[in-house]
Amino acid sequence: MTTAFDPINLSGIQLGNRIAMAPMTRSRAGEGGVATDLTVAYYTQRASAGLIVTEGIQPSVVGQGYPDTPGLHSDEQIAAWRKVTDAVHAAGGTIFAQLMHAGRVGHPVLLPDGLINVAPSPVAADGQVYTAEGPKDFITPRELTDAEIRATIDDFATAARNAIEAGFDGVELHGANGYLIHQFLAPGSNRRTDEWGGPAENRIRFAVEVAAAVAEAIGASRTGFRVSPGNPSNSISEPDPETTYTALAKELAALDLAYLHVMEVGDVRELSVRLRQDFGGTFLLNPHTDGPTGPEALALVEDGTADLVTFGALFLANPDLPARLKAGGPYNTPDRATYYGGTEQGYTDYPAL
Repeated sequence: MTTAFDPINLSGIQLGNRIAMAPMTRSRAGEGGVATDLTVAYYTQRASAGLIVTEGIQPSVVGQGYPDTPGLHSDEQIAAWRKVTDAVHAAGGTIFAQLMHAGRVGHPVLLPDGLINVAPSPVAADGQVYTAEGPKDFITPRELTDAEIRATIDDFATAARNAIEAGFDGVELHGANGYLIHQFLAPGSNRRTDEWGGPAENRIRFAVEVAAAVAEAIGASRTGFRVSPGNPSNSISEPDPETTYTALAKELAALDLAYLHVMEVGDVRELSVRLRQDFGGTFLLNPHTDGPTGPEALALVEDGTADLVTFGALFLANPDLPARLKAGGPYNTPDRATYYGGTEQGYTDYPAL
């Protein structure tokens, strides 16, 4: 029987186990969106993961959605991430950069003067974002033109090349949680009537073309893709996720990507299984749970539901999580108050066994 502690070959990269660290925004980047020495320590502490997927990294200036998040669009950012990847590799780890364009999520005060948040359609998300000036309501974004959509696809490809230059083993495209790629997928946020909107085959076009451009730039074997079907985060509305995501999985399968990563929200296991079948390649699962994903998720590898299981909050609080899972615990408790921003508290000070 295959277990989560067995190695796996990920498109030519040998992973030591099937326990992956899920991407988690931590909002601790330095000025200019650069990784810091604390970033180096944070990811190196967790190098025993079979695969680390970083926090969301903006592929362009306008892609930023939150304060103090890192980028991969400047020489300074590339150099800073190189320190992270070198340290993780020296510790025996494998690390993919998650590329995340926030789209309509964010606020102009987080962007350089003159820039405004963009999206497939001028439809505002409900809610607020925290800024240095306090909470701000999400604004109505500016609708991307066809030429700007194609330029944004190029931004993803350039950021992917920057990731490889920075020493990452690959990239994961963030098509979940209500950010730009997800905004194109969902009819509630994508109300276009051109080739980028309308029926599912048009709404998936942006996601597929981003994946194809990145695969061409760095190789399909270094490109992963994350989705969260039906996830209402950031006021996403998807009344028929099965039609959209089965179509998307089949298109991504044709690109022969490194993996598909599904984040479950709600009772969608039947759809997850269908997406695994339609994709056909390595399948990562962040399962739906009432709280943080726990040790019981290891059974998903044993029963064949997933090839790797991704852990978020439990990995945040337990830098040596694979060892703790193998030993049956104990586990540090995640401190929600220190999830975003701050210093080493709740970031690099969780003890190992």
